[in-house]
Amino acid sequence: MTAPAPRAHISVSRPNPVSVGTIVWLGSELMFFAGLFAMYFTLRASVPEEWAVQTAKLNVTFAAANTTILVLSSFTCQFGVWAAERFQPVRSGSIFDVRKWGSIEWMTLTYIMGSVFVAGQIFEYAELSAAGLTIASSPYGSVFYLTTGFHGLHVIGGLIAFLLLLGRSFAAKRYGHHEATTAIVTSYYWHFVDIVWIALFIVIYLLK
Repeated sequence: MTAPAPRAHISVSRPNPVSVGTIVWLGSELMFFAGLFAMYFTLRASVPEEWAVQTAKLNVTFAAANTTILVLSSFTCQFGVWAAERFQPVRSGSIFDVRKWGSIEWMTLTYIMGSVFVAGQIFEYAELSAAGLTIASSPYGSVFYLTTGFHGLHVIGGLIAFLLLLGRSFAAKRYGHHEATTAIVTSYYWHFVDIVWIALFIVIYLLK
């Protein structure tokens, strides 16, 4: 009697729980920003003449340049993720040869670009405040500072996450899956922040 052939081993690929948890949390953040957008459009429909006056104070050119910096930081972040996925924490050549950069170099550049964006937003707030647009000056001022301000706080949260990511990368004795996963979930958050800002920029600065 012939013995039964052994069953082939079937491997089940389970999703990373950290990545899944991050995506679920970002879904709740999306609902939060959806509420801010709803508030913006509701007030705009209520007092359209206010929007016609106040949007003229916005420096669209400056905001577009600041937006470009944030959008480009999403690309540098993704380059850092790809380096992390091949387990390359630091560059393998000259610092001027970006093709050989590691995750640390790309994430550091992303952090710098995000910081420049926040500094630009603070500068814009100062300019608008000097022009008489404050959070208490009008309904438009309230909704402008609430929407952009909450987004700015999320950007700062992302910058803190990058600092933790860089600290963990430097402290790791052996750069592996754990550090790569941290880079990936941080990039999820950063891409989300960038996409939300693109929507805010279109609504606030272009749809006058």
